Amino acid sequence: MLPIRDDQPRFSTPLVNSFLIGLNLLIFFFEATLSRRDFNGLVNQFGVVPAHLAALLAGSPRYSLLEVVLPLFTSMFLHGSWLHVIGNMWFLYIFGDNVEDYLGHFKYLVFYLLTGLIAMSTQIAVNLHSSVPTLGASGAIAGVLGAYFVLYPRARVLTWFFVFVLWVPAWVILGYWFVLNFLSGTATSLAVQGQNMGGVAFWAHVGGFVSGALLVKVFGERRLRYPYAVG
Repeated sequence: MLPIRDDQPRFSTPLVNSFLIGLNLLIFFFEATLSRRDFNGLVNQFGVVPAHLAALLAGSPRYSLLEVVLPLFTSMFLHGSWLHVIGNMWFLYIFGDNVEDYLGHFKYLVFYLLTGLIAMSTQIAVNLHSSVPTLGASGAIAGVLGAYFVLYPRARVLTWFFVFVLWVPAWVILGYWFVLNFLSGTATSLAVQGQNMGGVAFWAHVGGFVSGALLVKVFGERRLRYPYAVG
């Protein structure tokens, strides 16, 4: 199922959401100019490698605290392919504006980064000794999807489904997305070589979605609401 647009009105301009989309695209344009060797070096330095944290916790002097913590943030703005970045930014474009509208600009930015950190921490906890770099905004965007699921479950999402285009309740498409990622994460964890396999960071999606659903009400609604909708 591919969402096309939603019908949930918003009452403010999504400044932070637009900034995040633009920043992710700009960084990927830079990545596209790199050679394969330079790109791999960038990913290894600024992507999250769970084994580095495991080594640091074990007392190894090979990695500093900064080298382990900084990628938790930088990895959110790196993507591995055009399909990867376009897919992530499309979901952020459709669902992020309404969550920003609810939280307000600054709280939305904090929420986005925090759920992204929780998402990555979940992936690390499940796969602590993996030496495969993890990158992408998917975990933070999953937090946005979890928030949307709680805030606007009855909003309708125009969805492409094989040869059909249908209006589907948000709770259906986002609930399906979550269950699919949970089951995929479970299957990946049961794989014989799961700790060293690349692919999709399903547990980051699960952790991000759950944290977003739980934290959005803790952050609370913005005080100022506008009496008109912005298209």
